[in-house]
Amino acid sequence: MIEGFRIHDRQVGLDHEPYVIAEMSGNHNQSLDRALEILEAAHAAGAHACKLQTYRGDTITLDHDGPDFRIQGGLWAGRRLFELYEEAHTPWEWHEAIFRRGQELGIAVFSSPFDETAVDFLESLGAPAYKIASPELVHLPLLKKVAATGKPMILSTGMATVAEIDEAVRTVRAHGCRDMVLLKCTSTYPASPLDCNLRTLGHLHEMFGCHVGLSDHTMGVGVAVAAVALGATVVEKHFTLRRADGGVDSAFSMEPEEMKSLVTETARAWQALGTVRYGPTAAEVDSLPFRRSIYVATDLKAGDVLTTENLRVVRPGFGLAPSHYEELVGRRVTCDVPLGTPMSWDLVGGA
Repeated sequence: MIEGFRIHDRQVGLDHEPYVIAEMSGNHNQSLDRALEILEAAHAAGAHACKLQTYRGDTITLDHDGPDFRIQGGLWAGRRLFELYEEAHTPWEWHEAIFRRGQELGIAVFSSPFDETAVDFLESLGAPAYKIASPELVHLPLLKKVAATGKPMILSTGMATVAEIDEAVRTVRAHGCRDMVLLKCTSTYPASPLDCNLRTLGHLHEMFGCHVGLSDHTMGVGVAVAAVALGATVVEKHFTLRRADGGVDSAFSMEPEEMKSLVTETARAWQALGTVRYGPTAAEVDSLPFRRSIYVATDLKAGDVLTTENLRVVRPGFGLAPSHYEELVGRRVTCDVPLGTPMSWDLVGGA
């Protein structure tokens, strides 16, 4: 089994409940007070980490009005990339206050850097881990910079081919990353369960020998629960206070009660996995009497023959097992036997 690792004060791995990340993204709607409120709500809902995104419009794209720089279709159709990213970005001057509040609450705070300067900035804040967004998986200079920190890396694989994932994994391992999680991700907003292909999780785990998880853009908790059953150790979901408040990511983000349900249900899914086991568990022993067994169904005198009329397979389970029924029919009882007696071998003689 692949060893687990620690982010902040919590272990990540197959031997531990799923690590749940609340992705703030642009749901702060350009208010630091709201950003802090989202962080506090994530902690109250039981999330183990709250994640930011660290970029500015000019570190992720060009301030250009050409057709290449306008979004075609989808949730943000017609928007200019630069304007969208300026609206969604988390101001860098907020980060220190958000990290500090996370320390006070006891919830991990880390981020997705989108260029090398963001990595230096996040290192100055003591980021305990890094998340690589799906579109940045092919940004090898960024991956090298993050890997060199030696911090745990969580990499989303939305849109990526096997060759691209392989190149990313080889790159981060060669540049100092020891602890890594690959997240299955569907880069549509919101995503349909039909496009999630969660059986890929086991293949990722086997192919790259690392922990796997889910960056989930679907609505509800069902896909995340299924992912845990298939080996996910990390689950990430976008998080907001109220979808009705609007914002660039609000339409596919979880609200606090939904996040609380996600934390609870993914933990239950992990607990239910258990081990390969047959036979009654300690918790089932008290239910054994409710199985069927063989009982005498009429009063019998010594020497009476056991028949299908006076021998029954019924509950409770204190008599001989039903597998002995045909073997008993035709034998004689050796003593008087009242109705309701559990059948045992010392009540019968030869055929």
